[in-house]
Amino acid sequence: MDFNMRIGVMGLGTMGKGIAKNLAGRGNSLIVYDISDKSYREFQALGAETASAPAELRGCEIVFLSLPNTDIVETVVSGEGGLAGILEDGAAVVDLSTISYQATIRMHELLAGEGIRFMDAPVSGMKARAEDGTLTAMCGGDEALFAEVEPVMAGFATKILYMGKPGNGQLTKLVNQLLFDVNAAAIAEILPMAAKMGLDCYRVGEVINSGTGRSYASECFVPHILKGDFGEGYPMAEAYKDLVSAAELGAANGIPMPVLGAATATYQMALLAGYGEFGKGAMIRVFEDLLGVEFRSVN
Repeated sequence: MDFNMRIGVMGLGTMGKGIAKNLAGRGNSLIVYDISDKSYREFQALGAETASAPAELRGCEIVFLSLPNTDIVETVVSGEGGLAGILEDGAAVVDLSTISYQATIRMHELLAGEGIRFMDAPVSGMKARAEDGTLTAMCGGDEALFAEVEPVMAGFATKILYMGKPGNGQLTKLVNQLLFDVNAAAIAEILPMAAKMGLDCYRVGEVINSGTGRSYASECFVPHILKGDFGEGYPMAEAYKDLVSAAELGAANGIPMPVLGAATATYQMALLAGYGEFGKGAMIRVFEDLLGVEFRSVN
């Protein structure tokens, strides 16, 4: 479906670049902005405009954000020269980033006061699905705004779910991420035990990924761990924000999450050991170091 709209995308990183490319050439006027201009030539070749400053997004009907963390999103929205003072009345900001629930509520209220609509719509699926246009999006906000934005989002997502009031998109994404985090931490703890006991690591990996121990985390990380490749996935230092958000929610609402607490300790150990720049599969190195083994394939 084509659209005759002016659309902005802020953030051309791991996810944003693929998202923006899938929005290009669909009958809309696309303008992109990133703190780095290294991808600008690619977008200019696709017929998109490139902005040298956020102010150039004035006049956009929808601005999608795909940014690394809460602080950056808040700065882009409400900081000096931010979207709150740039966009016209009735424009919409759709935040595809994964940020804190509390900040999402603050930004919704702030933008509403400026006559700007806001929807939190964090996405799941990693870089490959952003490039393929097959992401899952979880949306929180006004239902009428969702109905308006959903057809545009279909350019980069194949499952677009309306989760209810503002903030519910971030809460839903957090639930998904925390389950993934727990699975990744369990892999890190258990597989070195298998290596320590002398099992064939490759065959253990085959059993896990064809048996009841299988998870998305195991399918994603075990083949890479067996090869000693820890670059797959979002860097742990940046992903840790999900665990911080969960701790804040648990404390504020009196919700005990003991398994998640144990998984959080594993993440903290990995970060303290200097593995923050690697994907979550690198957590296994903490327990490999403790046990003096490596979970690797000999094939």
